Amino acid sequence: MDHVFLCGNPALDFAATLRARRTVRFETLDAPSRLDSWYVASGIVDIVSAGQEPDLVRAVAVREAIYALVTARLAGAGYDGAALALVNEAARMPPATPQLTAGGRRTEATPAQALSTVARHAIEVLSGPDVPLMKECANPECTKVFIDRSRGGRREWCGMDPCGNKIKAAAYRARKKEGAGAG
Repeated sequence: MDHVFLCGNPALDFAATLRARRTVRFETLDAPSRLDSWYVASGIVDIVSAGQEPDLVRAVAVREAIYALVTARLAGAGYDGAALALVNEAARMPPATPQLTAGGRRTEATPAQALSTVARHAIEVLSGPDVPLMKECANPECTKVFIDRSRGGRREWCGMDPCGNKIKAAAYRARKKEGAGAG
């Protein structure tokens, strides 16, 4: 399964690695190698040293803390102290640092450095100018939170392919069924 990056911020995409939180949860980070591949596919790093089970456990805990903070921010509620402490602790670790090479930019990192970089993105998105642009997908089964940079700020879904088309098709079928019943 490929990783999906629709949210407009690496921390939001990271929080979305647990899909369909309200229905049939689907964990995409089910092995250390999947976490490593997410770090690379997200663009956080070019190369990450092989993660181990404790790296995965820590990353999932930070992911859940990020999600808790994001949903609290969307609801206008206060932050959970434990979630706040966990994200801040991860962010205090040294981040992935890009290096200039003869071939261009290259970022190599340990799993802890990659996670620190994600936590720093979370801090930036939760305290920066994109806060008013954060929205949760309008698909009731989806729990992705994204940055709405659309013209007029009218984006409703995390993406058309995973959610928008599904909701539009369901609405169309409902209208057709309603129309057939009235005639």
